[in-house]
Amino acid sequence: MVNPSPSRVTVTEHAARAGNGYLMAAVGLALGGLGVLALTRALPVYGVPLLLAGVLVLAGLYMLNPNQAAALTLFGAYIGSDRGAGLRWANPLSLKKRISLRDRNLNAPVLKVNDQRGNPIEIAAVVVWRVRDTAQALFQVDDYEAYVRVQAEAAIRHLAACYAYDESDDVVEGRVTLRGGQDAVAMALRAELQARFADAGVDVLDAKISHLAYAPEIAQVMLRRQQAEAIIGARSKIVQGAVTMVETALQGLSERQIVVLDDERKAAMVSNLLVVLCSDRETQPVVNTGTLYT
Repeated sequence: MVNPSPSRVTVTEHAARAGNGYLMAAVGLALGGLGVLALTRALPVYGVPLLLAGVLVLAGLYMLNPNQAAALTLFGAYIGSDRGAGLRWANPLSLKKRISLRDRNLNAPVLKVNDQRGNPIEIAAVVVWRVRDTAQALFQVDDYEAYVRVQAEAAIRHLAACYAYDESDDVVEGRVTLRGGQDAVAMALRAELQARFADAGVDVLDAKISHLAYAPEIAQVMLRRQQAEAIIGARSKIVQGAVTMVETALQGLSERQIVVLDDERKAAMVSNLLVVLCSDRETQPVVNTGTLYT
């Protein structure tokens, strides 16, 4: 259907008047055969028109594969789209432009952009898409495949600017990040791509981030920060476990009355145990051969 507007004409898909090609092929062959027969019998008045009619009918034949459509135009005007598979027939004077309706993959290149905090990152995505409206794909945009590539790149750049790469002190706790909220980010990317592709008659079936990393110039710095955070977390766990073990040891000695320690000796024992348990290197034991207080 064609809806005129002051500045632009919007074209949407509608079914074309197309028929079974096998039947029309038989009609065309029959007309051509009759024309040849008439010419052989010296009847050009009947033979020439029949032969031309047969050729004209056969000229309207075209073939469509499964998940393929043909957009028909007549003298520059869109007259409809045919989605029937097999041998088809339509107005012989119409132009038939085939277009694939199959699912397609777009492997977007790795882009260098800034995230929400201004950190340079590298990001790429894989988009699965297909043509929904053949008329929009062919007549609303100049080249729908190039349109999809350019709009996908713009959507990925905009998405990266809306989220932080990872959680940090200046990121609100619970906020979605590119690395931590992959499902939410994928949904947001798909929604933005669909909005951008709608004008070209294209549907987005799936969209996922395929590459995500800090840019090389800050990768080493961010790696050291992550290592520091990991070391702090590990040390906290070690200290927490060591305190629990020391508490259990002192409680067991006290309950079983194996040895009675004053506060000073307890403090020394706690210090020694914490050093042994929290050290990142192997400790060398010292055997006390004297009394407990020497």
